[in-house]
Amino acid sequence: RSNRQRQAWPMEAVLGQVEQLPALLAVSRSALVRDWDSLTLDRALEWARYFQHLYDRFRARPQLREALGRRLRRSQPCPLLGFPALGRCPQLLGLALLENRALPPAACRRLLRSLLQPPVAGPASDPRGLGLLARRKAAARLLALPRRAPGPEPQLQAEARLLLSRLRQEGQEAAGQLRWQCGAQEGQQAGEAAGQLRWLCGALELLPQPRAFGVVAAALALLKHGRGAEQAGDWDGDWSSSPGGYQESAAGEDCTAGLLLSWLLGNQERFSAFCLCIPCSHLAFLAGHYSQLCRPYLDLLTGWGGHLHYDPLQGRWVKSCLDKAELSWEELRERFICLYQGSTPLKEQTQAALELLRTQDGDFRVRGLSVWTDLLMEV
Repeated sequence: RSNRQRQAWPMEAVLGQVEQLPALLAVSRSALVRDWDSLTLDRALEWARYFQHLYDRFRARPQLREALGRRLRRSQPCPLLGFPALGRCPQLLGLALLENRALPPAACRRLLRSLLQPPVAGPASDPRGLGLLARRKAAARLLALPRRAPGPEPQLQAEARLLLSRLRQEGQEAAGQLRWQCGAQEGQQAGEAAGQLRWLCGALELLPQPRAFGVVAAALALLKHGRGAEQAGDWDGDWSSSPGGYQESAAGEDCTAGLLLSWLLGNQERFSAFCLCIPCSHLAFLAGHYSQLCRPYLDLLTGWGGHLHYDPLQGRWVKSCLDKAELSWEELRERFICLYQGSTPLKEQTQAALELLRTQDGDFRVRGLSVWTDLLMEV
């Protein structure tokens, strides 16, 4: 018993130190670093290497991994940083400091020397760390340049690729942890997906909603390009022509896409906001390639169309209730036209949905009596 008590005290101290990681990264991004000298920088880098050492030491011990992960999540408002962040701490800290213009020149030179000449070159050191920082820094500079060509925003593509990469990494971390805990493959897959979904929710909640929607839409498009979808419109062409496309196995792509769709469809208000935020041509592309999206999107359009009524004085369809009607007649018509211009199955499903709605509305064949009749005549 006394042995266990003696071991508990050092572990509690380690847990208390791990709680400081979010604060360390927050300070490295703030203006407080303007007061840092070389000695302060060395101490910060030493802490980062210490956290990496904890990762290497406890990665094969699932109970301690879980304890460290819980303490990290408890010390921050959103559970974005988990146990894997300990292993990336030198890179996270170095990247934050490199991009912080408040860092004094002397400290910055010290930082570059530390990155170029790591103090420890043991088996756990990552020789790609500096190269990764350099690539990210260069990419950030390039993506900040003014855009000259039309098409998807380059930074959005980069963020979507990073999201997919981190989702895959989180899945591998969760799978590794579960292999230590149990040998059941079904439980392993369920736990892996649950861990990925928790990380995804935390990551997307940190982004402004329009940006989060754009990243998710871009990620879904990239996954579909990885499977060789080549018969879409401009959205598909622009994305598939990007070098270094995101590639992984068909099963892995389906799992990742399922996670993104679960987050998107798990909340009706979120899905409605997503459909209002993403251009209708992009939505038509996604609905044509993901069957899980097509029916909810058509149901959403049906609800929006139900809030329109025909004004005989103006001779057009107008919003009957401004606080409920999300789309105007022109916007609703444009969305259905985009669906008709999609793949053959998507066009057929849209046609069938409109014809059913027209029948339920009285099967009128003249304008001004049913919004669905008028839409069928238009499209």
